[in-house]
Amino acid sequence: MFRNAMAALISTCFLQIILACAAFGQGHATLSRPLHLRWFFEVNNFTNLTPAVGVEKIYIPLSGGNIVSLSATDGSYAWKSDIGGVVSAAPVADAKGVYVASESFPVPSSTYYRATGAIRILSRQSGVTLWMRMLASPLRGALLSSDTNIFGSTSDGHLYAFKKETGEVSWVKYDPAAFNLAPVLSGSSLYIGDREGNLFSINQATGQTLWRYRTRKSSRTPVAIIEGTAYVGSSDGSVYAISVSTGRLRWRVRTGAAVQSLLPAGKCLLTTSLDNFVYCLSPENGKKVWKRQLAGRVEAQPLVLDDGVLLSPLAGDECVILSLQDGKRINSIFVGEDNNTEASPLLVGELFLLTTRKGLYAFSNQPDQSMSSPAEEPTPQTR
Repeated sequence: MFRNAMAALISTCFLQIILACAAFGQGHATLSRPLHLRWFFEVNNFTNLTPAVGVEKIYIPLSGGNIVSLSATDGSYAWKSDIGGVVSAAPVADAKGVYVASESFPVPSSTYYRATGAIRILSRQSGVTLWMRMLASPLRGALLSSDTNIFGSTSDGHLYAFKKETGEVSWVKYDPAAFNLAPVLSGSSLYIGDREGNLFSINQATGQTLWRYRTRKSSRTPVAIIEGTAYVGSSDGSVYAISVSTGRLRWRVRTGAAVQSLLPAGKCLLTTSLDNFVYCLSPENGKKVWKRQLAGRVEAQPLVLDDGVLLSPLAGDECVILSLQDGKRINSIFVGEDNNTEASPLLVGELFLLTTRKGLYAFSNQPDQSMSSPAEEPTPQTR
């Protein structure tokens, strides 16, 4: 009887473990498992700017100066706001709304100088402007959000910190060489590069420069931070590893061409360059662990998960998924011939979002019963 009871107990525990693992697998997005189309939002005037995501909403910048808000759950249309001019930097969102940078164009016949930049926040519920601040020049690249500030750099060399509640300027910093990267936050510091190859570590609360490191050529990539080291790529094909505490060089290695992106990826410093290769570099010494050639160059920031990396080459008809262990292809997503853009893929909950020239695709590991297969042409939702 004791043996029977123990056997029943073990069987019950084993069954509970199996069910728990199955439930975990159903709620955990992975790149190695099959991906199924969940919804598609069709629009023909997408930009190369990455959409913003905040509190179950997706905000898409369009080329006509519009921002469209969609439900992240099913892609349903919420609202559209016409901000005038064009969207000049990738937006960022929080629970309150979406922060948008724009550029207006001066009147040719005017003899007076006119400010051409602006930043504003649009309400999450309605798209109505909650506050707006005019700027002498438009913000470029991508906006960045902290708990209290929005950061962005302009084409005339200014780096701004704006208060999220009011739009007031917390601090502003000027660089005659002009900043040319999307800023990155880590701890209490902000990291950004300029067109002369300088990498700056800046106190995000005050704007004070903590240190500066000069690379050989212009920095092209946002900084990657891994365990006390800042990594930056250069247009001369080099990757630099710099101590975040001292600003001194730890190592430098060359890739085959100008570096496009750097990302922490498990044991890799994942690097893409203009020679159409993706590299796995050792964060410790820059040694090449593996490299893989793609169909075309990758302008968008890759999406990294524990089991792989999703890349969207501009050439070809698919997004490619590689293993982080050896760089071998483990999956792919068909998007159509030359349909990828420079907008980065995103993970929102369990949905993978891909911005293409035809519209926004949402994929997940869970099949949608209304879609017979991942490759089936969806019925677009448009406004």
